[in-house]
Amino acid sequence: MKILIVEDEVSIAEVVGAYAKRDGYEVVYANDGEEALEKFDEDHFDLVVLDLMLPKINGEEVCRRIREKSSVPIIMLTAKSSESDVVYGLDTGANDYVTKPFSPRVLMARIRANLRQKETRDNIAAGVFAGGRIEIDPERVEIRKDGVSIPVTKSEFLIFSTLVSKPVRTWSREEIIRSALGDDYDGFDRTIDTYVKNLRKKLAEPGHENGWIKTIYGFGYRFDDEK
Repeated sequence: MKILIVEDEVSIAEVVGAYAKRDGYEVVYANDGEEALEKFDEDHFDLVVLDLMLPKINGEEVCRRIREKSSVPIIMLTAKSSESDVVYGLDTGANDYVTKPFSPRVLMARIRANLRQKETRDNIAAGVFAGGRIEIDPERVEIRKDGVSIPVTKSEFLIFSTLVSKPVRTWSREEIIRSALGDDYDGFDRTIDTYVKNLRKKLAEPGHENGWIKTIYGFGYRFDDEK
């Protein structure tokens, strides 16, 4: 996988690059916002580490322009640490926000987590299920029932998308965690029960009180598409 590191402080860029290379990633550097956009257009990247205070074009603008044409994960790495800065950065389109000074090990864990989520999203195909009544829209991160959007969290969306993936089968809690939430998920496997309970409540209706999710006792869950 290839990572674009956009950072004008050479020492910081080299530290991030060294850790990324040690983890097996290919690294490309950009020293300012203009160079970052040029390199992004010239090549394919799986993730971008982006400083905000950059020469020529600031990081927020770089993030906006990348987000207009790509859903690549973007991790902002910056000295701007106020709550309003974090909120603004995430609203601009970033997937994650790491403040300086930072731990390289923590940053790498964030990179792995974001790449894992990207892989899960890439594996989710848009589809129509339950006799055409339920739609999965990975681009909008949306579940629709009978054409109406169902409000779900990102984790609920990823879990339901995992359950309906083909071929339909029974998933253990551990398998759901690995596939939907990633290896870096640090919650308990029983937390999956809470997500499933919430999904059932949101999707339930007469005849499908289980929200199309069937419990396989002693093992886990399976998508229930029986009419």
